[in-house]
Amino acid sequence: MKFDKNILCIGAGYVGGPTMAMIAHKCPQYKVTVVDINPERISQWNSDELPIYEPGLDEIVKAARGKNLFFGTDIEEGIRDAGIIFVSVNTPTKTFGAGAGMAADLQYWEKTARQILQCSDSPKIIIEKSTLPVKTALAMERILTSTHNGIHFDVLSNPEFLAEGTAISDLESPDRVLIGSRQTERGLKARDALVEIYANWVPEERIITANIWSSELSKLVANAFLAQRISSVNSISALCEITDADITEVAGAIGMDSRIGDKFLKASVGFGGSCFKKDILNLVYLCRHYGLHEVADYWESVVRLNDYQKERFVLRILTDMFNTLAGKRISIFGFAFKADTGDTRESPAIFIAKRLVEEKAELVITDPKALKNAKIDLDGLDGNISYVEDPYDAAVGCHAIAILTEWNLYRELDFEKIYRSMVKPAFIFDGRNIVDHKKLFEIGFNVFPIGKSALTHF
Repeated sequence: MKFDKNILCIGAGYVGGPTMAMIAHKCPQYKVTVVDINPERISQWNSDELPIYEPGLDEIVKAARGKNLFFGTDIEEGIRDAGIIFVSVNTPTKTFGAGAGMAADLQYWEKTARQILQCSDSPKIIIEKSTLPVKTALAMERILTSTHNGIHFDVLSNPEFLAEGTAISDLESPDRVLIGSRQTERGLKARDALVEIYANWVPEERIITANIWSSELSKLVANAFLAQRISSVNSISALCEITDADITEVAGAIGMDSRIGDKFLKASVGFGGSCFKKDILNLVYLCRHYGLHEVADYWESVVRLNDYQKERFVLRILTDMFNTLAGKRISIFGFAFKADTGDTRESPAIFIAKRLVEEKAELVITDPKALKNAKIDLDGLDGNISYVEDPYDAAVGCHAIAILTEWNLYRELDFEKIYRSMVKPAFIFDGRNIVDHKKLFEIGFNVFPIGKSALTHF
């Protein structure tokens, strides 16, 4: 079959895989190929058990796979065949040298740029899909034009704004699609080619075009603003607990202000995931690089507040369980950083689990999708840790439950049954404010929400 366009995505992770699956699903006239250096990951994309969990992803992958959606490891052939290449490689926080702990590690991105240059024998449109520091496109342009081989490359920025757990609906009906380009004749022509792809299903008014630097910076700033809201409401949750105010009522009141809105105003044990901390620290690093130290201090405080919230949760468990956790059995309900995903990157549960083990607690971890990653995250930790899929079994013989992920499953459990199986007095620390605290108290639990007064029997 002859396709109208050959599209390649380099990187089969949380962004590349779902994004390309949606393009293939909505655009059967295009051939979409996803390649990755990890053969095991590609094998999973070609199997019945995909490497990531997202509601709705299985259906669209299986509908398009083998027809116009293909997964492979031959990156060189993919580059040669494609006219449009999305670059969706990992850009973790740098762990060495200048900017360690804050700046983005661009080694994988640069290797990919050089591989594109080496393998290309025709003009290409290169699309930044990874989250990158502002001005990265300039570096990519310099690499791609370094040999003066007569092949022209146009670099675009097309940042993703997906939320894990709702990625498929976010792709199918996005708030906006942002495309940044050089404001030259060739740059605008390349931009229009990408607009044409998204226009197959995204309304015209939701496709926003900008200059390439604004597009790159918008991704970092969007995540920074969202994370700032979480840290802001979490800071107030601490005050609510001391003053007997209710964080849900406070957040509800301010969220009705149209200037503020109600999204990202739910108090919790803290934010996690692959983007917020990484992108804020990247923004902090950029601000320091340009001498904007007060701006850097402000955004760095968002990360510090998030760390404080996690530590505060641990200390509350310790304090309210009579100042010792040694030998006490605590069940962690949820290890993913949020519901509807198996992703545990930067999950608050990692920090909390390690701190509880430091206090000599025995841990039983349960999660419907993230146990495999939890075992990896806590591998080598010296302590008594077990992993149990069934939450009822996980609670048996425990002194306390700590709810760390807002899975709907946990709202619907038979807590009377759970209470009967636990050591008394039984404690619940609700790090997501998702269960009925009054009902749990009536059952017999001592209940400790986030940002609300505790309900105790002593």
